[in-house]
Amino acid sequence: MPSAFSHALVGAAIGSSVSRPRRTWVLVLFAVLVAAPDLDVIGFRLGIPYAHPLGHRGLSHSLVFAAVLALVSYPLWRRIIPESARRMAVLTFFVVGSHGVLDTFTDAGHGIGLFIPIDDTRYFAPWRPILTSPLSVSAFFGGSGLAVLANEAVYIGLPTACVFLVRSIVYRARRSAA
Repeated sequence: MPSAFSHALVGAAIGSSVSRPRRTWVLVLFAVLVAAPDLDVIGFRLGIPYAHPLGHRGLSHSLVFAAVLALVSYPLWRRIIPESARRMAVLTFFVVGSHGVLDTFTDAGHGIGLFIPIDDTRYFAPWRPILTSPLSVSAFFGGSGLAVLANEAVYIGLPTACVFLVRSIVYRARRSAA
């Protein structure tokens, strides 16, 4: 899986489309929410096998899980941002869904259960350039963490920077035209 840093960066990139008065707290919320699928590591302690649909990279990494979280978030968004609740729920889907999709570009584990509970198949992307981040903090900061971050800078950081750049250009062009 990519590191928590890269997942957070992607969540923040998606949140950057939110209008300015609320952008900062939405960026922080999305940067945290994008990590929600990895809470499934608790299953290891509960004796749930990795390959089980509830195991690591299973149901919580699925697009169905992302859709359920988006639906559950809608009433909350209606209370917080009534005029944009639908849009925020859709962005929530993309933020949470991005986690599983991004994980398919790594070479670790049994693949990602993108469609669990509809289909228990685990998927990998046809191209898997992203190094797998160590699961423990000590292994990350004591070992291969720097190599993982360098790899992610190329395969996640640069494309995300391009998204921010394009978004900025479009925003400025719209302001100039108005």
